[in-house]
Amino acid sequence: MTNPATIPTLLCLDLGTATGWALLNEYGSIASGTAQFRPRRFEGGGMRYLRFKRWLTETKNVTGQIDAVYFEEVRRHVGVDAAHAYGGFLAHLTAWCEHHAIPYEGVPVGTIKRFIAGKGNADKDAVIAAIKARGHTPEDDNEADALAILYWAKQQHTEQRGA
Repeated sequence: MTNPATIPTLLCLDLGTATGWALLNEYGSIASGTAQFRPRRFEGGGMRYLRFKRWLTETKNVTGQIDAVYFEEVRRHVGVDAAHAYGGFLAHLTAWCEHHAIPYEGVPVGTIKRFIAGKGNADKDAVIAAIKARGHTPEDDNEADALAILYWAKQQHTEQRGA
């Protein structure tokens, strides 16, 4: 049996209006999904970020603790709206992590794809296939990306412990 004290609780995110998430708990179990933060009719543009912050807090409360947060670090976006949304989610995530004294780290897209699919420029289908090969059934590419980040982060933590 694995000693729960040696397994960190990791939250991994693919930030966006449809945020993919994956969580490794202290017992080694993995949960994942996609949380929607689309703007709603008749609400201000900042409400999606307040809902995101509330979601982070609820996730932390349910798990009891989060030892580290990893997120997909995107350097280039297809459109201006996507870039603005990503920047807003990133700002709120990092401020939330700072407030709760939780370490956080961005992981470049190419690093994640190379790790999970063998190529830094792997397409969405290759990432989804690699995640399915590990026994998961992601509902979309956002969840698959979050799971890929989780497997990368888990390996980093294992290597740091020298296990």
